[in-house]
Amino acid sequence: MIWGIERLVKRALAHSFVPRGCPRHLLFVPVSARRAVLQWGHSSKLAAHPGVRGTIALVKQRFWWPSRERDVRRFVAACAICAQTTSGHSPPAGLLRPLPVPSRPWSHIALDFISGLPSSAGLTVILTVVDRFSKAAHFIPLPKLPSAKETAQIMIDHVFKLHGLPSDIVSDRGPQFASQFWREFCRQIGASASLSSGFHPQTNGQAERANQSVGRILRSLAFKNPASWSEQLPWAEYAHNSLPSSATGLSPFQGCLGYQPPLFSSQDSDSCVPSVQAYIKRCRRTWKRVRSALCRSRTRMCVAANKRRVKSPRYHFGQRVWLSTHNLPLQSISRKLAPRFIGPFRISKIVSPVSVKLKLPPNLSRVHPVFHVSCVKPIIRAPSRPSHPPVSVEGAPVYRVRKLLDVHRRGHAYQYSVDWEGYGPEERSWIPSRDVLDRSLIDDFLRSHSLPP
Repeated sequence: MIWGIERLVKRALAHSFVPRGCPRHLLFVPVSARRAVLQWGHSSKLAAHPGVRGTIALVKQRFWWPSRERDVRRFVAACAICAQTTSGHSPPAGLLRPLPVPSRPWSHIALDFISGLPSSAGLTVILTVVDRFSKAAHFIPLPKLPSAKETAQIMIDHVFKLHGLPSDIVSDRGPQFASQFWREFCRQIGASASLSSGFHPQTNGQAERANQSVGRILRSLAFKNPASWSEQLPWAEYAHNSLPSSATGLSPFQGCLGYQPPLFSSQDSDSCVPSVQAYIKRCRRTWKRVRSALCRSRTRMCVAANKRRVKSPRYHFGQRVWLSTHNLPLQSISRKLAPRFIGPFRISKIVSPVSVKLKLPPNLSRVHPVFHVSCVKPIIRAPSRPSHPPVSVEGAPVYRVRKLLDVHRRGHAYQYSVDWEGYGPEERSWIPSRDVLDRSLIDDFLRSHSLPP
C-alpha cells in the first residue's frame, strides 16, 4: 500500500522537477499526484479517516509540497465519509433567539403535554398551559391525549374563559398542533400558532420548565400513592403559582393579579385594595416591573447561552447540507455504528435565521422537514465521492445493491431491505425479491443468516 503510493509519486516526478525547499528525506509530490496522496493519507485502510492532525502526521512522514497543510485541511473538511460518521465537538450552531417579551398577562401562552402517567381516577395526561408573561400555569388533567378539536375545546373551557384570547400560542410539533384544524382555529381567534423547530424543544422551554416544576411537586405530594396524583394536582398548581419566579422575582400570582393571595385570613384586610383606581395602578406598576425583569432575564439568558454556541453559517435556498441522525428513525443493524449525519439534502426554504426546511426522501416522509440549524451542517464543497448513477439495462435504470440487510414476508412473496451502492442509509428501502437481479446476493444473505433457500 505504501510502496504503491510511492511508485505513483515517483512516476509523476518523471515529468516534473523538485523545487527548492523540499527536505532531502521527503518525496516532492507534483500537482497531478497530490489528490492520490491525500486519499492515501486520509481515506486508505492504513489511515482510516483521521482528523486534520492525524492526516498531516501521516503524509509528512514521506511526502512534501509547499501547500501540504492547507490542502490537507481542505481535503478533510470536504470528506463526505467524515462528515457523515463524526459527531464533531464544536458548540451547537445557532445563537439564541428568544421569543419576544409580552407586555401583559396571558397575551402569549405556551402549551405542552405530560403523558405516561399512572391512571388516577381514569386520568393519564396533563395539559400544561403557561403564561409567558407572569409564568402562571394551569395544569389540566385529561383521560388521554386529545385531538386538535378536543384541545381547542379544552382551551376554551379552562383558559380562554378566564383570561381572554391570546395573541400567540407556542407549542411543539405534536399532531394536535401541526394539524390544519389547529392552524385554522388559531387564525379564527386572532392568535398566531408558533411551532418549535424539529428536534429543538428549547423553543418551548417555558412549558418544559413548568412540566418539570409540576412533576417535582407531584412526586413529593403523591410519594406514597402515585395513583393519587390527580387529587394533588390542584395543590401542585397553587404551589407553582405561589412561588417566586427566578425570571421576575415575583410569584405568578403577583405578576398576573398584581397581588399575592393571602395564605392566612389574618393577612387579608380592606387596606389591601382600597379602591379600583389604586388596584389598577398597582397592577400596571407590577406589570411594568415584571416586563423589565423579563427583559433583563432575557438578556442574561442570551449572554449565558451564546457562550456555549457558535454563530450559524449563512444558509441559502437550494444549498445542500448534512442532516444529523440523532433523532431520526433509521434502519440500521447497529445504532452505535450508524452514521452521525446523512444526506446531502437540499434546503427548500429558509424558515428563520435559525431554522431551515429540507427536501427529504419518501422514506423520511413522517419526519417534519423543518430543523433547527444545530441539526444540520453545510457541505464545504461537492462531495469527493458522488453517488453512483444507475446503470442502464435495455433503457431502464438499474441500481447496484451494496448489501441485503433484512428480509420479511409480505403476502406470498419475500421482500429484502436493501442498502444501495453509492447512497446513504436514508435511501434504504424494501424491494421484492424478484427485483434483486443478482441471485448470489440472496444466496449469500440466506447462508449468512442460516435461512433455508
